[in-house]
Amino acid sequence: MSLLSIQSLDAFYGDFQALFAVNVALNHGETVAIIGANGAGKTTLLRSIAGVLKNAHGSISHNGEAIGALSADAVLARGIAMVPEGRKLFSSLTVEENLLIGAYAQRSEPEWTLEKIYDLFPVLAEKRHDASTMLSGGQQQMVAIGRALMSNPDVLLCDEISLGLAPVIVKKIYSEFPKIKSAGASVIVVEQDITQAVTVADTVYCMMEGGVTLSGKPSDLTKDQIHRAYFGVGVDE
Repeated sequence: MSLLSIQSLDAFYGDFQALFAVNVALNHGETVAIIGANGAGKTTLLRSIAGVLKNAHGSISHNGEAIGALSADAVLARGIAMVPEGRKLFSSLTVEENLLIGAYAQRSEPEWTLEKIYDLFPVLAEKRHDASTMLSGGQQQMVAIGRALMSNPDVLLCDEISLGLAPVIVKKIYSEFPKIKSAGASVIVVEQDITQAVTVADTVYCMMEGGVTLSGKPSDLTKDQIHRAYFGVGVDE
């Protein structure tokens, strides 16, 4: 049984349909990458999983239980936490206060504590009393990831965490994924950067115009297959 299963998921913003019969599975200990251009439906998929958008009850299952119609609070309480695009930190709070907000949804015995977040991202310990607005973009992204981890999730949803960051910072953040997974969180990461997504993922799903156009293990997918699924054309066209 998959840790998270999305089956025939349709999603709407009012009368506008954004997702069409999307199927995605996340297994325990796995990193799934969702790639695609702007407007492909990647963020809508994460918002649906996180309960920000309500869907048909049976369209999303977590540990075998249907959660598609649950509220965002209820989804978080089950152990599904999201790192939103743009980080969405509380500008009036310090680094540590932003991290502690994540602990309000903490489940059972916490795997993640402030000390473990600071071990994961040591620079945050140095800046724990600084306002979040004083941090660099990469440091703010570390806070956003740490805040989500403080809820002790078994599913971590990451939406465009490399957006606007220098490649060296992106590499640093992604290098910590093995530690995050070893602590019990499986990961779904949305990325526009094909190379980065393929590097970190066990399974890749490509989306275009609200549907999944390709899926598989990175080692089984050719460059031409990925480009066709991503752009609708081959690399030589």
